[in-house]
Amino acid sequence: MENKYVGYLLIAISIVIIINITVFSSFINDINDNSCTEFDCPYHKSFNKMKYLSFATISIILITALILIFSKPEEKIVIKTKIIEKKTEKKILDTNGLKPEEKQILKLIQDSKTIFQAELIEKTSFGKAKMTRIIDRLEGRGFVERKRRGLTNVVVLRE
Repeated sequence: MENKYVGYLLIAISIVIIINITVFSSFINDINDNSCTEFDCPYHKSFNKMKYLSFATISIILITALILIFSKPEEKIVIKTKIIEKKTEKKILDTNGLKPEEKQILKLIQDSKTIFQAELIEKTSFGKAKMTRIIDRLEGRGFVERKRRGLTNVVVLRE
């Protein structure tokens, strides 16, 4: 909440408390006039001290509220940044030493950049175990990376 609104809230609360003090004061004065026969009633003196103390406290709250209302809010610093797009060069992979099925899988991954492992199984008609071993070998050589997505894996080409 901004300081200004906190100040307004404090002023509203102070006004309600001032109204309560004045109403309570009038009730006490009525009771005091009817019950106290002495001119200098001790109850009346002690109540006046409490009333003045309450008004002093309320004045401190009001001063705080005014300070909050008229104080400047903190300035927000906005920094504009310019995004520089870096050009991605197509990486040429050294596929020497790869088996033909590994090259086939790597080609499918290069074409789509990200692909579900189950989709690779469908496209190549390899078994799940064989696909896992092939991807393990490609991952070990640093060509691809496997990421878990729910109950399946996504195979991503490494940058």
